[in-house]
Parts: sequence; C-alpha cells; structure tokens
Amino acid sequence: MKLTLIGNGAMAKALAIGLVVDYDVEVLGRDENKLKSFQDDIKIQTSKEVSIKVIENEENIEGKNLILCVKPFSLIEVSKPLKGEANSVYSVLAGTTIESLKENITAKNYVRTMPNLSAAFLKSMTTITGNNALKETAIKIFSNIGQTLWVNTQKELDIATGIAGSGPAFLALVAEAIADGGVKCGLKRDDASTLVKGLFEGFAPLLNENKPAIIKDNVMSPGGTTAAGYCAMEENGVRNGMIKGIEAAYEKAVELGKK
Repeated sequence: MKLTLIGNGAMAKALAIGLVVDYDVEVLGRDENKLKSFQDDIKIQTSKEVSIKVIENEENIEGKNLILCVKPFSLIEVSKPLKGEANSVYSVLAGTTIESLKENITAKNYVRTMPNLSAAFLKSMTTITGNNALKETAIKIFSNIGQTLWVNTQKELDIATGIAGSGPAFLALVAEAIADGGVKCGLKRDDASTLVKGLFEGFAPLLNENKPAIIKDNVMSPGGTTAAGYCAMEENGVRNGMIKGIEAAYEKAVELGKK
C-alpha cells in the first residue's frame, strides 16, 4: 500500500519515520529544498527512502491514499492543485471537519486523526474517527507510530485533541515546573532535569497498571512530603488549571472547525 503525505513539516516527518517501515511513502510539498532535506533526514534516521515530489499547478491524486499534514489554514490553498478522486484521505489537521475535507478534496473515504510528535519515537497516542469502511485500515496504518484509539464522533476527536494532541506541550509545562521547583529549593538545573526525565520514564508503566488516584494514594503517606506538596498544588489550582487547559484546547478545535 502506498501512502502519499502532503506536507513536509514536523508532523509529516514524525509520521514518515514510523510509516516507512511497512509502507511505500511518497511526500508532496511546495518547496523542493525542504523536500530534499526531508528525504535526507528520513534516510539518516531509518535507512529507508521516501520519494518526493513538488506539487505543480495540477497534481493527479486519482486512487491515492492521502495523509494531510499541513496547517489547518492551508487546506484550501494546498487542495487547489489536487485533481481526481483519491481512494482515501487521512487528515491530521486539528479542528478541520470531515465536511470541510469533502468541500476541498474529492475522495471515496475520509478519516480524521490526531497523532502527536511522539510519533517520531513510535510512541504517538493517535485518536481516529471517520468512515467505518476505513476503520481497520486506519488503525493499522497509525499503529505503526504508536497506540491508537478509534472514537465514534468528531466531537470526541476534538476533545481528544486537547489531551493527546496538545498533551505533550502540557506535560512539558509540568516537567519544566517540577524542575524549576527543584532549582528553587537548591538543586542544580542539570540534576533537576535528570530527575524529571527519570520520573516521566518511570511513570508510564505505573499509569498502565493503575488508575491515577491509586498511584497517588500509594505514594501519599500520612503527614508526609507528598501530602504537603499535593495540598499546596490543590491550593494553587493545579488540577483546575489542567482541566481548564483541556477545555480551552477543545473549544479552539471547535472554533477552527467553523472557519
């Protein structure tokens, strides 16, 4: 199966790294120099090759399986040269509805996906929705870059965008803040960063086996350091801030879908 990625940015590169293992990957873009650099990077990191092609005034997409990896506001401009009927369109454009995809690109089937940049390490958490006819194929494709979750509605995917799509940025904020706390108390910056990296690496297996509340209860002893720190975080609205952050990301996804 041949997959045609449209776009040559960070997300396209992350996807290509995982997909070239099992698929014939073609990359379309508008800047030849960027495409060549993209091709070289993939070869260096995977020992696999992707073919590249500059999008001209007209680009025949008849029967192709497209993965759109451009910014949402670029959809109209990017789709203008695309002629013919694609077999399938997989979109990673945040907030861009299937209805908008249909207005701009002709295809037999449409799927929305929301991977994250951990795809470059084959650790993406990708949410998927769209035509049920492509459900198994979509899950198989995006399983090459990590875990997948199929949801039944576009609303659910927009909510998931705020969690798994934007989540790396939110966790980066948490990681930075924890390290800053260590530095404030007297740790060297490098030592605080090392501790945070180890903390995040060890937390994933814990979360796979336990609910967050159970992890918290197992760590928090009566009158201990964790209880003191946890209370301070609650007093300063950490939990509410995270909830509001997810809500804001979801609302922005909906707003993008209306433009």
